[in-house]
Amino acid sequence: MNPYFFGAILPFLVTFILRNSNATKRRRGVSVDTAGDPGFAVRNQRFTSPVQTSWEGVTTLAELFEEACKKHSERLLFGTRKLISREVVKGEDGRSFEKVELGDYEWLTYADAFEAVSSFASGLSRLGHVKEERVAIFADTRAEWFIALQGCFRRNVTVVTMYASLGEEALCHSLNETEVTTVICGKKELSTLVRISGQLDSVKQVICMDDDIPSDASSIEHGWTITSFADVKSLGRESPVDADLPLSADVAVIMYTSGSTGLPKGVMMTHRNVLATVSAVLTIVPNLGSKDIYLAYLPMAHILELAAENLMAAVGSAIGYGSPLTLTDTSNKIKKGTKGDATVLMPTLMAAVPAILDRVRDGVFKKVNATGGLAKMMFDLAYARRLRAVNGSWFGAWGLEKVLWDFLVFKKVRAILGGRIRFILSGGAPLSADTQRFINICFGAPIGQGYGLTETCAGGTFSDVDDTSVGRVGPPLPCSFVKLIDWPEGGYLTKDSPMPRGEIVIGGPNVTLGYFKNEEKTKESYKVDERGMRWFYTGDIGRFHADGCLEIIDRKKDIVKLQHGEYVSLGKVEAALIVSSFVDNIMLHADPFHSYCVALVVVSQYTLEDWAKKQGIAYSDLPELCKKEETVKEVHASLLKEGKKARLEKFEIPAKIKLLSEPWTPESGLVTAALKLKREAIRKFFHTELLELYAS
Repeated sequence: MNPYFFGAILPFLVTFILRNSNATKRRRGVSVDTAGDPGFAVRNQRFTSPVQTSWEGVTTLAELFEEACKKHSERLLFGTRKLISREVVKGEDGRSFEKVELGDYEWLTYADAFEAVSSFASGLSRLGHVKEERVAIFADTRAEWFIALQGCFRRNVTVVTMYASLGEEALCHSLNETEVTTVICGKKELSTLVRISGQLDSVKQVICMDDDIPSDASSIEHGWTITSFADVKSLGRESPVDADLPLSADVAVIMYTSGSTGLPKGVMMTHRNVLATVSAVLTIVPNLGSKDIYLAYLPMAHILELAAENLMAAVGSAIGYGSPLTLTDTSNKIKKGTKGDATVLMPTLMAAVPAILDRVRDGVFKKVNATGGLAKMMFDLAYARRLRAVNGSWFGAWGLEKVLWDFLVFKKVRAILGGRIRFILSGGAPLSADTQRFINICFGAPIGQGYGLTETCAGGTFSDVDDTSVGRVGPPLPCSFVKLIDWPEGGYLTKDSPMPRGEIVIGGPNVTLGYFKNEEKTKESYKVDERGMRWFYTGDIGRFHADGCLEIIDRKKDIVKLQHGEYVSLGKVEAALIVSSFVDNIMLHADPFHSYCVALVVVSQYTLEDWAKKQGIAYSDLPELCKKEETVKEVHASLLKEGKKARLEKFEIPAKIKLLSEPWTPESGLVTAALKLKREAIRKFFHTELLELYAS
């Protein structure tokens, strides 16, 4: 047969068939009849009713953990790196930074972990803590966090969680509102407790996860007794107490979010709620089991991480602990020449928020651009060839060519996260299409983008492993029904064509009880229908694609009406503009008394300084560069370009901008621990700058 048929016509026919098959993609979610408010409801196509548990006879997280420890007793569970050395170094700007050298992972088996949990539970009881009283865990993610959590569960004690980066006012509010009597914390967090001890109403006992307790923390003037974590376990080991296991309807956790507005709210989640999400995710991620190693570094006070670690433990996986500041060999806290957590652990699985994945992507491109020459040409070619393949083109790099590019180019990129990543779970915020494709190409791994909230125990939707589309968050998780209801004021209706649109409402066993001591807000956001299903009204706006996958397109609270009646969706615009290489972070501000928007832009230092160097612009430091008129014009031009590319209206693109050199971090109080904007805090902090933008 003519070789041209195989060389040209056959690939064309295959591509045509593939594209047509993509046009009629398999159904991932199907419509379902529901009670309650009318709307367009969808369920996961594989499950006719919401999943509650994937383990026969297991109804609580305590039972799930105990069963796993019996089944996998000899396998490794918790891994922690030993601190070898610590030093303080000064940067070029004169600021001091702590650098650490960490050793290999030291492990506890499942049997060791269960013994530690049982001993801690007994020790807690021997200290006089009763199940009617609440325990707070206020610490960074580490093995002791998980042990304390499960120890409390074995005594049916409700755990109150809050981020380690939570501000003092919010921390006081959380502890006092829940009348916590025992706080479990690390040495770093203990210093915060000492500062606010006079404002705490009910704390009687502090358990420090570290042995070297500062002398000022144990002073009787604070009104508490203080014990080390190790001593509590020793006490329980010497005087064991029988377990008092919870029921599925008992409140497992009251989780305080570092909310983007006002004081945090405590979300009450039962064992049944969390177990439903854990069970549902088990059905989505392929081949989860004892061969997997999970890198844990996100805040366990976030439901995404808490659910993920409980799932990993349930299936016999190993969990190695790290931190965002020690994650890779080039992380801020890692001593030069030593190894980051991912390099040492070589994980197969990890969860991430988009901001962290964006930083990995930016770091790779920064290094490639700085290297230049043949290496950059090779990377660009390999990336372009694989991008075509990932996007479904027959003429991209497949088969042997893919293997070649993986070996020559992408192997070095994969080494950043240990070289063995097979799946990444992304949640907490929308993931950009560019970053999703970067992970698919450079790490050769699918990335599951999920959508959920603390109020739904992170359950909502989750993209299928074989779905390579971008900009969507998948079909409903098997534990959830997802419904769109009309929001006429915003112009979003379920009868809209070609896709139904509306406010996203999530129902199922994963939907939590409500907000602690906040009945008014609970009634506003939660409803129970006539069939007994509990629904949470998210305030997010979505639309369903033909295959039953959800796309988030707006948020009710982020919509502002300008002076002449135009509506601006702040989040939508920010998502479009943050793609600019000059932007590290951005907050759009719309004032109803003006006809245009303004923006605060945290610049990408590397990109801006590289541009200034090429332009021959002289400056002494980054703040000075940010104030230069030509710099503002260049960044603004890039925003206009991205805005036009995203088809934004003229009134949606900021007419004026203010460039900022200091990044927004959870420690600054300007973003949450999940790196979401705290709009009110930013507006308050930059009140003068915003006024000047409108006045100029």
